Amino acid sequence: MKLKLLRRQFLHLAAGAAAIPVLSDMAAAQAWPARPVRLIVPFPPGGTTDIFARIAAQKLSEHFGKQFYIENIAGATGNVGAAQAARATPDGYTVLFTFSSYVVNPTLFPKLPFDPNKDLMPVTLAVAATNVLTINPSVPARTLGDLVALIKSNPGKYNYASGGVGTQAHLLGEMLRLSLALDIVHVPFNGGGPEIASIVAGHTPIGWSALVSAAQQIIAGQLLALAITRSFCPCRAGVGSSVPLASLFWPQGRHPAHNAASDGAISEHHGSGGRGCYHC
Repeated sequence: MKLKLLRRQFLHLAAGAAAIPVLSDMAAAQAWPARPVRLIVPFPPGGTTDIFARIAAQKLSEHFGKQFYIENIAGATGNVGAAQAARATPDGYTVLFTFSSYVVNPTLFPKLPFDPNKDLMPVTLAVAATNVLTINPSVPARTLGDLVALIKSNPGKYNYASGGVGTQAHLLGEMLRLSLALDIVHVPFNGGGPEIASIVAGHTPIGWSALVSAAQQIIAGQLLALAITRSFCPCRAGVGSSVPLASLFWPQGRHPAHNAASDGAISEHHGSGGRGCYHC
C-alpha cells in the first residue's frame, strides 16, 4: 500500500511539473544552460542507470551545445547520490538521473538522508527498459523450468545477484523466490556493472538485471538469458510494473523554465512525453 501511494505521488508530481506555466520565463529558458551541467548517477559505471544516463548526456550536449557530464556517486542503493543532488544549489546545473529505487527506497530504509517528496523535483520520465534473468553457462539449466527444478533439488546451494537492495532486479528475484518457495539467497551488489561481472565470473551464478546491462555478455555467450519481464515493446504496450523507470530530478527551487527546456530536449530524442524504449 505504501509503495502504491509513493508511486502515485511521484506520478502526480511529474504531471504537475510538466504543467507548470513557463510562457513568461522563455528568456530564462533560452539562457540555460550557460555552462556545463552535472548529471549525478547514484550507481557505479556500467550499470543500467549509468548506460542510459550517458546516452542522455550525449544527446543533451548535442542539443544544447553545452556539456552534460556524468558524475557517478554510488552507495546505499542510490541514496548517497540522491542526497548529494538534493543538497546541490538549485540553479539548474545539477540533475539527478535515477531509476525506480528512488520510489522504492522510502519503503525499505527507515531513514533517508533526504526527503524524496520535498528536496527534489521531477523533470521527466526518460526511458524504460526490460529486465532479464540470466545465469552463468556453467549452471546446468537451459530454461526457467530447469532452473527452478535445480534450485528445488539443491536447497540452499544457489544464490542470485542484483544491482542492490530495493532495485527492480531484487524485487523480481524475491517475487520468484516467494511465489515458488525457492531456497535461494539474495546477494546485492553496488550497481548493475559489478553484478554482471560477478555472474560472468560464476561467483553468483544467477542474476536479475536490466537487459541493457547484460546484453553484451548475452550476445557474447558469457551469460544465458532464461526469461525477460516483457515479450513486447513497452513503447507499444505502455509502461508496466515490471519495467524499471529512469527519471531526471532537479534540487527543489530551480527555475521552472529549466524544466521545460530539458523535458523538451529529452522528448525530442526519446519519443513522446520523454518516454522512450532503448530496445526500439
